[in-house]
Amino acid sequence: MVSRHLNPDIARERLIKHLRGRGIKDERVLEAFRKVPRHQFVDGAMYAQAYDDNALPIGGGQTISQPYVVALMTELLELGSDEKILEIGTGSGFQAAILAQFSRRVYTIERRRELGEAARKLLRAMGYENIVFKIGDGTHGWRQHAPFDKIIVTAGAPVVPRTLVEQLSVGGRLLIPTGDRAYQELEVYDKTDAGIQKRSVGGVVFVPLVGEHGWEGR
Repeated sequence: MVSRHLNPDIARERLIKHLRGRGIKDERVLEAFRKVPRHQFVDGAMYAQAYDDNALPIGGGQTISQPYVVALMTELLELGSDEKILEIGTGSGFQAAILAQFSRRVYTIERRRELGEAARKLLRAMGYENIVFKIGDGTHGWRQHAPFDKIIVTAGAPVVPRTLVEQLSVGGRLLIPTGDRAYQELEVYDKTDAGIQKRSVGGVVFVPLVGEHGWEGR
C-alpha cells in the first residue's frame, strides 16, 4: 500500500511497484501511470489517498476506479500505439488520460454533464488534444465515429449492450463488467471474422451503467 504522507512523485513510484507486484506486466501501462498524475483527478480532500490502491469518490455517487483495475483493464486491451478507442464512462478522466498514451484518438462518453465537463476542462488544461468528449447515454456508443478498435466500459452493465458489439471493428476487443448492481464479472469480447469470442477474467465492482441498454436510473 502507498503511504499517505509521501510526495506525489515518490507515492507514484510506490504505486507502480505495487501494481507490478500484483501482476501488471506491461511496462507501457506502468509508464502511462508514471506520466499521469492521479492526484490531479481527485478532490482535494482525497489528495493524500490519491496513490493508494483504492477507488475514491468523485461526486454524484461516482468513483475514480482503483488503480489496479485501471491498469488491469488497460493491459487487457492489448493496445498498440495508433488505435481508435471508445470509453464509456468518462468519470474523473483518469482512465481516458491513461488510454490517450496509446491512442490516435480516444472518444469518451459521460452521462453526467457535470463530470464530463469537469473532465474535459481538466484534460484540456493538461494538454490532451487526442481525447474527444460527449455528454450522453454511453450504452448507445458513438455510431458517428464507429467502428472502434477497442471499447472499454467503466461501469457495470446487466448485459453487454449489442450496440457496443456492433460498433467494434473486426479484430477489435471490448471490455465490460457485467452482472448485478453490487458485483460484476469483467468480460472480454473479441470480434473475429467467425463471430464473437467471450471470456471472463474475474470479479469486479463498478458503479451501475445507466442508460437505455443498461440499468434504469434511480
